[in-house]
Amino acid sequence: MIITIDGAVATGKSSVARGLALSLGYIFFDTGAMYRSLTYGLIKKNIDINNEKKLKAYLDTFDFDMKIKRGEKLYYVEGEDVTEIIRGLEVTQKVSDVAAIPIVREKLVEIQKELATGVNAVFEGRDMGTVVFPKADLKIFLTGRTEVRAERRLKELREKFPEMADELTPEAVLENLTKRDEIDTTRKVSPLKAANDAYIIDTSDLSCEDVVNRALECKDRHKRSL
Repeated sequence: MIITIDGAVATGKSSVARGLALSLGYIFFDTGAMYRSLTYGLIKKNIDINNEKKLKAYLDTFDFDMKIKRGEKLYYVEGEDVTEIIRGLEVTQKVSDVAAIPIVREKLVEIQKELATGVNAVFEGRDMGTVVFPKADLKIFLTGRTEVRAERRLKELREKFPEMADELTPEAVLENLTKRDEIDTTRKVSPLKAANDAYIIDTSDLSCEDVVNRALECKDRHKRSL
């Protein structure tokens, strides 16, 4: 069974998808981490994303891996553990631009579909239910008020990167989040939107546990409707 969870920045996608997968005994895939890992690799190699030839060459040799250690999923680019660094400000500021590039999405969608073969899994991202798995067994789309999402994102970044506190102002985080929303929802390829058959959950005033419980209710309701 494939369950997709899509939504905008800081709607709690990763935490909810992880919690749902744990509740069901399913595998959890954070596809956003794939795009972040690729973005990190491009930054490290100093590759101009507007140079299609160099970008394609990098995609053809993109060395990405996931491993589970002590119950935690870790992400690697060329053997380097990038699990923490891909959540940083530099990658965050550039990942939406990278993810909007057609050949990037084509490459990563190919990887994501391979990962879904023969497994029960929860896939989290922005176009899982619309593009990658249009025939998923259950689709959930998370929303949230912009100001609430910005507060969540600021708290998360300050906890992970206290040394960058001066740069992580509420205004800067809100500006970045708003920009990412615009890029994600207006891009020509795989824009962020809810699938027609997705269950929509507003996470603004809910805890992660609350959202997971609602997702489980959606699963039960969907099963009864079949």
